[in-house]
Amino acid sequence: MILIVGGAGYIGSHTNKQLNKQGFETIIFDNLVSGHEWAVKWGKFVKGDLANIEEIRKVFQENKIEAVMDFAGSIEVGESVKDPQKYYDNNVVNTFNLLRVMMEAGVKKFIFSSTAATFGNPQYTPIDEKHPQSPINPYGMTKLMVEKILADYDKAYDFKSVKLRYFNASGADIEAEVGEAHSPETHLIPLVLDAAIGKREDIKIFGTDYETPDGTCLRDYIHVNDLAQAHILALKYLLQGGESDEFNLGNGVGFSVKEVIEAVKEVTGKDFKVTETERREGDPAVLVASSDKIKAKLNWQPVFTDIKEIVKTAWNWHQKRS
Repeated sequence: MILIVGGAGYIGSHTNKQLNKQGFETIIFDNLVSGHEWAVKWGKFVKGDLANIEEIRKVFQENKIEAVMDFAGSIEVGESVKDPQKYYDNNVVNTFNLLRVMMEAGVKKFIFSSTAATFGNPQYTPIDEKHPQSPINPYGMTKLMVEKILADYDKAYDFKSVKLRYFNASGADIEAEVGEAHSPETHLIPLVLDAAIGKREDIKIFGTDYETPDGTCLRDYIHVNDLAQAHILALKYLLQGGESDEFNLGNGVGFSVKEVIEAVKEVTGKDFKVTETERREGDPAVLVASSDKIKAKLNWQPVFTDIKEIVKTAWNWHQKRS
């Protein structure tokens, strides 16, 4: 039995579907603050909060859990700057509660959703696992703190973990059974799709004077199903006795804000207003991953590498949900 904490959210729900397709039994533990019960279409659902250690204990007492996947963190960079307490509570203290109960239960296999935000401003691209980690916001700092805790647990308790550092998660389930549904939405592709269907009056480009080919920020977009497959490969690796490790997850290709907007226009066949405005503080010009390590070690290979393909899956979901 695999416990998926935060499994009613965006990446967790896609991973849950893929795990069940591959024959794993799953339990989803989620407080539904940012997740959705409708997204739990596979496995067993338990409503619970990592802030309540007894609720976590109950799940471990009532089920034979082999490993845990943790998707339960708060993820908005801007919010983390305005309300760091929420992020240290949810991303560090609550994760620590989960780790405490895992140790009590003797469950020592853990897949952790980390982030490219642990690297801060890139010193070079593509960013590999050896790149210095210097977060520039509380969100990145909280994720790095958990990474450090996991390293200490490995040394002291033989607690095995795989830390997966995502770049820009994007797209949706190809059958459109689950998809992206953040509230508020902060990710570029669904925001542009909202502009395409008229839910937003425009899409804003924050800065057009970056040192990139078209002056807008370049980001590495990785399809959510490719992320899910990376989680499953990491899980199998740990279940087969693998050592703790960390991997960066991206396509290794950057697409600019303007390229994403053009891809949405092409896929949807709709035009909409685009407003160019000032840069946002803390936005690096280029964030692109090197995923060579996970490709070599776990034989991971992204399937969705074209931005139009990624946008198309998101558009199919967006139309169904609207």
